[in-house]
Amino acid sequence: MFPKNRKPPHKEPLNGATFAKSKNVDLINPDVQAYAEKFSSPEDELLHEIAEYTLHHHADPQMLSGHLQGKFLEMMSCMVRPRRILEIGTFTGYSALCLAKGLEPDGQLHTIELRENDAALAQGYFNRSALRHKIIQHTGSAKEVIPTLNETWDLVFIDADKVSYIEYFELVFPKLRQNGFILADNIFFHGEVLANPAKGKNAKAIQAFNEMILERKDIDKMMVTLRDGLYLIRKL
Repeated sequence: MFPKNRKPPHKEPLNGATFAKSKNVDLINPDVQAYAEKFSSPEDELLHEIAEYTLHHHADPQMLSGHLQGKFLEMMSCMVRPRRILEIGTFTGYSALCLAKGLEPDGQLHTIELRENDAALAQGYFNRSALRHKIIQHTGSAKEVIPTLNETWDLVFIDADKVSYIEYFELVFPKLRQNGFILADNIFFHGEVLANPAKGKNAKAIQAFNEMILERKDIDKMMVTLRDGLYLIRKL
C-alpha cells in the first residue's frame, strides 16, 4: 500500500467523458460531464485519493466508477437502505465505498475481486474507512464465491468480466429479494453495442445480456445513460 500522504504527479483528472474518448467513442459530451460534476456533491477525501491513485498509477484507469457514477451508486443505496449488498468486481474499492454509505446500521457489503493486486489495494482503502466493519472482501472467482454466500440481497452491482454477465445475473437473481435492485455497468461497452451486429466477444456478450434483460417479464428495467451505461433492474 502507498502511504496516505503520498501524492501522485500532477495531471489533469480524467472523467467519464475522457474514458469514453480513450476508446474512440465520445459517449458523453465533455462540457455536460464537467457541468454535472460541478453541480454534484464532491467526493470525500478517501474517494478522491482512490480516484487520483487509480487514474495516474493503475494500468486500467477506465475501470474506475468515478465521481458521477459513484455518487449515483451512493444515492441508489441511500434510497434502498439495504441490509445486504453484493458487488461483483471490486477493482480499487471506489464503488464499494460509495455503495456502503447507504447500508442500514447492521448492514454488510460483500465485494468480490478476481485480481489479487486490486483486492489488496482496495482492502487497504477499506481499512482506512469508517465503513470498514461493514465491508467484506472476497478474492477469487465470483462464480465460485457467490454460491457460498448464504444471503438475501437487497442491491447487487455487476461490474466484472463482461462475458459472464448473464451467468452472474442467473446466480444472484434467485437470492434477490422482491423489489430488490441489480445494477449492471458498461451496458453500452464504449458504444460498441450500437454496431449492428456488435463485434468482439465483450460487446457481443453485453448485447446478449441487454437482450436477455429486455425479454424478461419478471423484472422492471431502465437503461441509464450515465458514463458507459447502467442497467437498472428491479425484481417484481
